[in-house]
Amino acid sequence: MNILIRLPNWMGDMVMSSAFVRAVRELYPGSTIDLIAKKGIDVLLEFFPEHEQRYIFSKEEFPGITGAWKFGKQIRQQKKYDLFFCLPDSLSSAVMAYASGAAKRIGYRKEGRGLLLTAAFNKKTGLHRVEEYMDLLQQFTGKALPSAVVALKGPGKLKQDYIVVNINSEAVSRRLPKEKAVQLINEVRKAYRGDIFLAGSNKEAAFVDEVYTSLDSRSGIMNLAGTTPIPELSGFLEGARLVLTTDSGPAHLSNALGTHTIVLFGAGNEKNTAPYNQSLRSIIRLNQLSCEPCTKNTCKPYGIPACLTKLDDAIIVNEINKVLATTI
Repeated sequence: MNILIRLPNWMGDMVMSSAFVRAVRELYPGSTIDLIAKKGIDVLLEFFPEHEQRYIFSKEEFPGITGAWKFGKQIRQQKKYDLFFCLPDSLSSAVMAYASGAAKRIGYRKEGRGLLLTAAFNKKTGLHRVEEYMDLLQQFTGKALPSAVVALKGPGKLKQDYIVVNINSEAVSRRLPKEKAVQLINEVRKAYRGDIFLAGSNKEAAFVDEVYTSLDSRSGIMNLAGTTPIPELSGFLEGARLVLTTDSGPAHLSNALGTHTIVLFGAGNEKNTAPYNQSLRSIIRLNQLSCEPCTKNTCKPYGIPACLTKLDDAIIVNEINKVLATTI
């Protein structure tokens, strides 16, 4: 049997979907499992569970619904698939599945996708994102599933005496404002004597630079923003004693690589999107505002997200010390 899985478009979701890929492998032993990943985060496939062929989908090269159709047609010309699991909820991903010519196309019912899928299911509420993916597989197969395992095989970097701090997120409502980031890193510097690495993508580099140059002391603090593509970032995350981060892709990546991850939640619901490995995570949320938790990309009530600015630095530093006391 040939199986094709369209992976999610965001780093964190893609990491969480690794449990689905692993479960498909267990449920369909001997099958060929191929993956579709978005260009830019496709490098994570190097750390993924066992699979065969890879298709890299570029939204710039194949824009919109038409682009998804063309990409699916290209797949159809290369290989015939028995099953196409469509993990993103978008209409375009279902169009891609339909164009691929796969005999069975499986996904959640949304945005009129039921016309394009041969097996469309209702998504249950209140599940963690990992469990949403797994439940799609359970509804389709009707079989008992193996336990969900979110684990990536990283570059193999050994633990060293440093921590990584990520103040960024795609959504403004999940990103630490500059003043809060400066204040928090200053407090972390006072409490921790090892090296501190500041993470960030190319488009986040300018913001991290502003924070870095505003610190009281930059001794032992290295700004890696814009200099560490995902493979290199993975090594830094894997080798860290802990990672302090906002709710973001790197939070899921570090947790899946086996590093204890302290996540500062603003917008976003940790019951749905927190890093999955509970023994390797700490969740810190204000829990004092009537609007918590929200899922907005911008903070409507306050402008600058008060759920993040009001977090107590002492609580965060105390959690860092607690985790460091249990790590090498």
